[in-house]
Amino acid sequence: MPTDGDDTERQPTGHSAPHHTGAGTLPPPTGDRPAGEDAPSTPAPEPTSPAAAQDVEPHEPRLLRRLLGAGALALDATPRARLHGWLWPLAVTALAGFLRLWDLGRPHRLVFDETYYVKQAYSMLMHGYEAEWGQEPNPRFEAGDVSMLDPSKPEYVVHPPLGKWMIALGIRLGGGVESSAAWRLAAAVCGTLAVLMIARIARRMFASTALGTTAGLFLAVDGQAIVHSRISLLDPFLMFFALAAFGCLLLDREQARRRLAVRTAALLDAGGPLGWGPGLGFRWWRLAAGVLLGMAIGTKWSGMYFLAVFGVMTVVWDATARRRAGVRPWAVAALVKDAVVAFLVMVPTAALTYLASWSGWFATQGGWDRQWAANNPGQGVQWLPPALRSLWSYHQGMWSFHNGLETPHGYAAGPLGWIVQWRPTSFHYPPEVSGLTGEAAQTACGADSCSQAILAVGNPLIWWAGTAAILVALFWLVRYRDWRAGAVLSGLLAGWAPWFLYAHRTIFTFYSVAFVPWVVLTLVYVLGLLVGPAIGDDGTERDRRARRWTIAVVGVFVAAVVGLGFFFYPVWAAFVIPWQQWHIRMWLPTWI
Repeated sequence: MPTDGDDTERQPTGHSAPHHTGAGTLPPPTGDRPAGEDAPSTPAPEPTSPAAAQDVEPHEPRLLRRLLGAGALALDATPRARLHGWLWPLAVTALAGFLRLWDLGRPHRLVFDETYYVKQAYSMLMHGYEAEWGQEPNPRFEAGDVSMLDPSKPEYVVHPPLGKWMIALGIRLGGGVESSAAWRLAAAVCGTLAVLMIARIARRMFASTALGTTAGLFLAVDGQAIVHSRISLLDPFLMFFALAAFGCLLLDREQARRRLAVRTAALLDAGGPLGWGPGLGFRWWRLAAGVLLGMAIGTKWSGMYFLAVFGVMTVVWDATARRRAGVRPWAVAALVKDAVVAFLVMVPTAALTYLASWSGWFATQGGWDRQWAANNPGQGVQWLPPALRSLWSYHQGMWSFHNGLETPHGYAAGPLGWIVQWRPTSFHYPPEVSGLTGEAAQTACGADSCSQAILAVGNPLIWWAGTAAILVALFWLVRYRDWRAGAVLSGLLAGWAPWFLYAHRTIFTFYSVAFVPWVVLTLVYVLGLLVGPAIGDDGTERDRRARRWTIAVVGVFVAAVVGLGFFFYPVWAAFVIPWQQWHIRMWLPTWI
């Protein structure tokens, strides 16, 4: 796989140095490095003789290669490469769309927490805020009867509104509340687009259309991703916005490094001092990431961890870029010229976007706690306007609820087991299907007993191999300081690690859908390390043969992942199947 820096740096030395880069090895990539390494931190000295000057590469192409890597620069070098860079990701996106949209309305009933979010979304669509539905409203709602909704009674909800606005948009565009497919349309569309995004993101990160397509294929056939695209919860929208923000920051990284190379080269060509390095101008992709991260937070508060981790990550990328460009006080320069600006662009943007997600609550008068400031004139944060004072009081109540939620649940699961899908969440297993016998069972599924399940369990090969890949990526990050290892692990740090602080709460494995793209990226990253770069002209036939065998083995693994995806699809998509067929898919007792 191509690296971010000079291909000659940070190769193992001594007895551990390989004589070739062949298949089955993990070639040590180079990339962004902090201080204290032996890579040069200043540009190469200018030649002193005219003859030598003719052999020295100009500053700009040298800096571009040093900051972005030869592979990244060559990625879209030809029309054919650009065409394939879209066709293959679009092909796996089409597969993902089929798996997510086919018979999306099955089952025509509110599944798991759809009982909250779908009805709340419809209430927001009609009134701008969540209102109560009365006692036992689900059967009537599923039949298309919404007369139970009482806008005079606001409902207390504990999640921000944006995810429910997304569901409401799907209801409006998908045929109305009578259609269960419309309830889930927004989640299905976002889940499908996430496949296209991850394919393009991985292609850019790893400078490989094949690896990008593999990443898209893996997300297309993962169970967590499929299940959350076929029912309407909030977590798939959190994942979608976080992944989109990650993609924006990746584009920002490339754009900023191109600017840095061009502007640094201009300074060096002019013979001026480099100092702290040039300014990089306004960075629109970073602003877009701030908006998207605000939307993630506006879906679920756990989006704040993505804002924190991604914010640090983008500044680290800037700091290492300045160092590789030859800026000597690179840490101070990055702090002054990059970190402060990044904070001022991303954090206020995310905060304003989050506030905007409450626009329905602000624009109406009937939402929960909307009149709290008027009813409690001497309480709360007095310097805030009444509407914001009411919202702050509401948020205090939401925080207390989330921090104290310890209600026992049969499918509650600690975060340590999420990464191997130890205790997945069963969303749907209706007794009216499992209780069928005799002729009714034969008619329904062709057997003596039937099952219909929606089990939010990931594709086992992706998650189990992904767990091992995390360990490899951690080693590669520490040993070789490869920026790609840090990038693929960033989503795990933001989406998984914080939940260990809340292990005392009632939490579930299905929360892992928020970081499934980074499990996929980590796995694909390690597969790329295994395959390694193409063998050059100086390689031996043995090297080429070994690499071909490695590619074949990786191909078999990819085929097995896809095969398992289709094998498990019936219990991800609520097929009515014989009980025995359901049972052979329950690989672990903890899955039941």
